Amino acid sequence: MAQLNMREREIVSQLWAAGHSRKAIAERLGRSRSTISRELKRNGAADGSYWAVTAQEQAVRRRRQRPLVRKLQRPELNAAVRSRLSRAWSPDQIAGRLRKDHPANASFHVAPQTIYAWVEQDEHQAHWQSFFRRGGRPPKPPRTGQIPRQVQIDGRPEAANRRERLGDFEGDTIVSRGQRSGLVTVVDRRSRFLLAAKLKDRTAGRTRRTMEKLLKNVSPALRLARHLGIDVYFAHPYASWERGTSENTNRLLRQYYPKGTDFAAVSHYDLASTVESINQRPRKCLGYQTPSEVFFGNSSSPRCD
Repeated sequence: MAQLNMREREIVSQLWAAGHSRKAIAERLGRSRSTISRELKRNGAADGSYWAVTAQEQAVRRRRQRPLVRKLQRPELNAAVRSRLSRAWSPDQIAGRLRKDHPANASFHVAPQTIYAWVEQDEHQAHWQSFFRRGGRPPKPPRTGQIPRQVQIDGRPEAANRRERLGDFEGDTIVSRGQRSGLVTVVDRRSRFLLAAKLKDRTAGRTRRTMEKLLKNVSPALRLARHLGIDVYFAHPYASWERGTSENTNRLLRQYYPKGTDFAAVSHYDLASTVESINQRPRKCLGYQTPSEVFFGNSSSPRCD
């Protein structure tokens, strides 16, 4: 039975002070007698009185200290959560994927709120929180220039809009402070699979060649256009809401490379490792499958709107 809320505690306080029995209070609230008895015992005063505000404060304090977090003292679950936190998975992604991987094993079922509570109580709280996704302003709109197969957003087919198929990519660039260096990114709309590479400069020619190198290794089965074989969709200038897939993915990259990062100092190996980490993170909108699993056909996924 759910605990009493503040309104109910007010009623208990008034009726108890007026001399009503536990049974009468329970009937008034539509609660069991045992619930009222337990409430008076746990949240009442030592002299037998009961005050709603005090009872509410005690209940809230007890909830915060309630060892739902004890579940994370189980070695296997604790190790699973720690390893995924260190890979920058969110508590929601961890909880969802563990339930997906262990549907019949309740010992691996944990709520995201329990993971957050564990982090807050852990002596290494700052360490674990450092892996949480950081906010930040979105990057400036890309220069679409002479990129091949460039398609403005209003030319995007409905199948791409509805994320019905693999192989529809959104393109974007991320730049460092002063625009000295940057990244080019392409993201598959259906699977959220990311490809990224460093840019020595942001000229249209350089961006075009870098994007060609990124896309040339995509499976021919996923090529939707001629020549290079892939359509890459670009939003209109200063219309970031038109490219929500790339915007969200770029924010994931910013978790690893915050504002002010000089991408010229980022190694190709480091970038490849970061992209792999992002592609191996489960997504709630993909049924807690990873972009890699969906893109390479290892599973069937619901569309992520």
